[in-house]
Amino acid sequence: MGNLNIAVLGAKDFAGKVGKKGTITDMTFYDYKEGHDSFTLIEPSKYPEKLSSLFYSAAMSEFVILVVDKIDSFLGETIVMVDSLGIDRGWMILRNYIQPEQVKPLLAGTSLEGYELREDDPIKIREELIAMAKAESKKAGDGTCGSCPIDSHFNVKGVGTVILGSVIDGYFKKHDKMTIFPVKREVILKSIQKHDIDADDGVKGDHVGLALRGIESDELDRGFVATTDPSVKMSRSVSGKVSLVKYWGSPLKEGMVLHIGHWMQMVPCRVAAVDNGADFRSAEVTFELDSDMIHKPGDRAIIMYLEGGKLRVAGSIVLP
Repeated sequence: MGNLNIAVLGAKDFAGKVGKKGTITDMTFYDYKEGHDSFTLIEPSKYPEKLSSLFYSAAMSEFVILVVDKIDSFLGETIVMVDSLGIDRGWMILRNYIQPEQVKPLLAGTSLEGYELREDDPIKIREELIAMAKAESKKAGDGTCGSCPIDSHFNVKGVGTVILGSVIDGYFKKHDKMTIFPVKREVILKSIQKHDIDADDGVKGDHVGLALRGIESDELDRGFVATTDPSVKMSRSVSGKVSLVKYWGSPLKEGMVLHIGHWMQMVPCRVAAVDNGADFRSAEVTFELDSDMIHKPGDRAIIMYLEGGKLRVAGSIVLP
């Protein structure tokens, strides 16, 4: 049983032709299932108004379908976001007579450089995606500890607390003890559903509903993490060398207010100290965060500046 999470970026009329509409928040989910295999399309339905919509959609995904309707600043920002997240698996669909030669310079040197061209044919796309999902099932034997950042949560009569999210890494199974960060509450994983069907486990890439015993829905929030991984930690301060994108035009300054994004979190932060050295795009920076960032050591987080105008994605930093 394999599942593939796919961000569909650049157009709001494509994903609905490929999958069946499901949960709608600032992201819209579309599912397709064939036998034991499935894929989930994630569309940033509030982008470009909300940068978080684009970030969450891409951060939850292992694969990208980039639909290019027109070449503008939002296409540029989308490319920078995907590149900053390092998603190098994807396809590109060109519309409105846009030619590959027009887009190629924008992708040069980015993780999207190798994206394959596909025709604007939802039926063919669906067939190819389900074939990829079947291939992904061969990788579903990862027995390492797993984590599921929470997208949404609610109470179900007769079931209790249910969370929805995508398994970001590893593996967990029904009846496992899990820890909810940041409250550090131990819970029992009562049951798992994938596409409304009961399952025994959750594997990296699965979009899941988890029923939990030991915590109430009103104690949870988006961005919390359910995990069996003992390496998961929290940080309120982050220091290290930033990697600012090449289009970012000015140095970070002490006192500057930005956001750091990781998994399903976008945490406001302030630049507490900065040493720009010889190259401000590789500055040594200390960020003080407004709340705890949940992560694993060595994870990469995205730096965003919401007042950045046409480019709000500043770069990235490795978490401690």
